[in-house]
Amino acid sequence: MTSERALAILGWVATATAVAMYLSYIDQIALNLKGEKGSTIQPLATMVNCALWVAYGFLRPKRDWPIVFANAPGVLLGGISLATAL
Repeated sequence: MTSERALAILGWVATATAVAMYLSYIDQIALNLKGEKGSTIQPLATMVNCALWVAYGFLRPKRDWPIVFANAPGVLLGGISLATAL
């Protein structure tokens, strides 16, 4: 396997694990909606960080789709977590 192919596979595996990590926010959102408010700092930091990575991956001359797809759920779910924690 070429190193470029190995890096592509690694990128998509990392994408899958990042998406799984951001899906864990669904539990926090459910708790927030039940009245057990969580911190606003972590979801805000997640949302900003992921937005920057999405911009980075999308604005590169050769778009880096694993970075975009890995971080897009963090923008969405971080924002929902933040909104429900207020």
